[in-house]
Amino acid sequence: MEEELRNIMQLLKRYDELEIQQAIDWEKYNLYSIVHHSTSIEGASLTEIETQLLLDEGLTAKGKPLLHHQMQTDHYNALLFVKNAAKEKTPFTTDLLRQIAARVMRSTGNVHNTINGTFDTSKGDFRLLNVYAGETRFVDFSKVPQLIQQFCSELNTAISQEINKEEALILSFDAHFNLLSIHPFEDGNGRVSRLVMNFIQFYHSLPLCNVFKQDKTDYIKALVDTRKSNNIEIFRRFMLGQYRKMLEAEISKVMNQEKKSSSARGGKPNDKGLTLFF
Repeated sequence: MEEELRNIMQLLKRYDELEIQQAIDWEKYNLYSIVHHSTSIEGASLTEIETQLLLDEGLTAKGKPLLHHQMQTDHYNALLFVKNAAKEKTPFTTDLLRQIAARVMRSTGNVHNTINGTFDTSKGDFRLLNVYAGETRFVDFSKVPQLIQQFCSELNTAISQEINKEEALILSFDAHFNLLSIHPFEDGNGRVSRLVMNFIQFYHSLPLCNVFKQDKTDYIKALVDTRKSNNIEIFRRFMLGQYRKMLEAEISKVMNQEKKSSSARGGKPNDKGLTLFF
């Protein structure tokens, strides 16, 4: 994994040298991509173009369920909330986590009446029932509040430390896995966990990591294998692979655009800056 981390740091250096984040509308389309892939993993059927039209112009995709549109608009609003909270260095608390979850589930959450009480997923309430995913049985609901309090306290301490890019990246992946393993909510745990990962990356000014929808099967396998073996290195390796994939794709876009621009100028190099490459 150390070699992979070194490769990632080299890619990050190249990414920064190209000033990719300074490109026109780069951040907007980057956030759209995060929304598209994260919700697609959870079943949303909109294409990337349909996601862009929905978030840009409010246009719905013909023949696609309303639920899928709501998932995407809610995730986008939650991502903007996460961005602002991280940029303001907001302490990571149980209340902040619940606010993120409430935004993710705002339009699709429901009130649940159980023998243990009533909870509302659209309000970011913790589950009051036990949940399973395949062969995985997550922690008893009665343990969720204490585990989340511990999770938030430890994350809040770790995130505010003076750490380098490698450490911040690994912290974001570990938080992603650990929160998903607690599974504090009845629904939306995957999306919320990926947003918490993005919160840490925003906090430390790192490019955001996507989990690509094409790699959903490998993503689930990495989660399952990590739990079975109790070896977080498995999940870290998978996420580093996703991060490398994202960085290589963005760098490749810029390099291809530069080649096209250079050809259009008769082979003369561009003096400064980038053009829109989306």
